[in-house]
Amino acid sequence: MDIKKIFTLSIAAAAILFNSCTHGQTNSAQTKLSATEFVHKMTELPNAPILDVRTPDEFLKGHLVNALNYNWNGNEFEKQIALLDKSKPVFLYCLSGGRSSSAANKMRSSGFAQVYEMEGGIMKWRSANLPETTHNTAASSGMNKQQFDALIRPDRLVLIDFYADWCMPCRKMKPYLDQIDKDMADKVVVIRINADHNQALCKELMIDALPVLQLYKNKTLIWAHAGFIEKAEVVKQLQ
Repeated sequence: MDIKKIFTLSIAAAAILFNSCTHGQTNSAQTKLSATEFVHKMTELPNAPILDVRTPDEFLKGHLVNALNYNWNGNEFEKQIALLDKSKPVFLYCLSGGRSSSAANKMRSSGFAQVYEMEGGIMKWRSANLPETTHNTAASSGMNKQQFDALIRPDRLVLIDFYADWCMPCRKMKPYLDQIDKDMADKVVVIRINADHNQALCKELMIDALPVLQLYKNKTLIWAHAGFIEKAEVVKQLQ
């Protein structure tokens, strides 16, 4: 066989191998769905397990119907997913998407073929007024809007921090927010509101991500920010 023919066959084989690998990557690629897309996909795949990867305490306060609680931060997660059929589709969600993304990546690297994540987590689900269930009444407890409005003092700035204990950016921001509350007490009041404990309020205020900062002046919202932000940027808003 001449050199030209060998070269041509080698190129063809490489192309087949590349396309084969690419196809596999596409099948296992990250698949994030909006809350409504998540509903439609679950309808298409009614037998696929739905995994809530939040903590048991979060799960008890409200979760999707038929969801299983596989705590991503728990010690049993790997043992739990090992019992699932890796060739079958599976659905994942958490509160706002961070933990489910980490869990999904772990599952894909472990060989799961179809892992669907809910983008924005159950906070987006609630914002879309989609149904959930709870094992107790905690999901409806917490501060109401009237109580929230009463916190907004007219005599100084009020900085509201919507957070959750599990949220890493929230935890990174807490020390400097506490310092602002102490150093600028004559000018601003810092109020931290746990999103897990005030689900109805967050839904009413359309808080669908964490952390969220809101700044009020004379009972009027003048600035808001979602996600991590450095102290200097926050202080700049308080000048």
